[in-house]
Amino acid sequence: MNSPNPGAEPVEVQLATGAAGVPSPERLAGWAGSALAAVGAAGTVVVRVVDEEEGRELNRRYRGRDRATNVLSFPFEAPAGIGVPPAPAHLGDLVICAPVVAAEAAAQGKEPEAHWAHMLVHGVLHLAGYDHVDEAGAQVMEGEERRILAAWGFPDPYADVPAAGGDAGQDEGGG
Repeated sequence: MNSPNPGAEPVEVQLATGAAGVPSPERLAGWAGSALAAVGAAGTVVVRVVDEEEGRELNRRYRGRDRATNVLSFPFEAPAGIGVPPAPAHLGDLVICAPVVAAEAAAQGKEPEAHWAHMLVHGVLHLAGYDHVDEAGAQVMEGEERRILAAWGFPDPYADVPAAGGDAGQDEGGG
C-alpha cells in the first residue's frame, strides 16, 4: 500500500480500547491528515477509537440509537460569542468503534486495514463538510472516498458490499 504521510495535518489520536487489530495511532493520524489534504481541508482533528460500550453510549446520546456504530463525526461548532482562532481551526472529532469496524470487515469480506482506512476517510469527509443525506451528496462523497482510498492502494469500499452489511454510508453521523 502507498502510505499516506503521517502528520500531514495536526491529528490527535486517542486509543480508548485495547481491541486487537486497531491500526497504530501514527497510521490513523496519517490517514486523517492525508484525507484532509486530498479534499483541500485544513484544521485539527481528534480521532478517538473506542470499545462497544462507549460507542453505544455516544450513539444513544447524540443520535438516539441504542447500539454502537462504526464511525461518529462531530463537526466543531464554536459556542455563541466565542471567537474562533485563526486557521487551522479545529474541524471536529471522530469516534470509531473498533469492535464494529472489525465485525463489519469480517461480515463484508474486507481486509480489516482497508475497512479501517475507509471508516477514517468517511468520517474525515464529514468533518470537511461532505454528507450523504441525498443521492447527489452520496455520489460525491463516495467518489471522494474511492479516489482517496485508491491513491493509497486500497480497493473500492463499495464494490460487492452486501446490502445488510452496515457500511459507513448507512449509519455514521454525529451531532
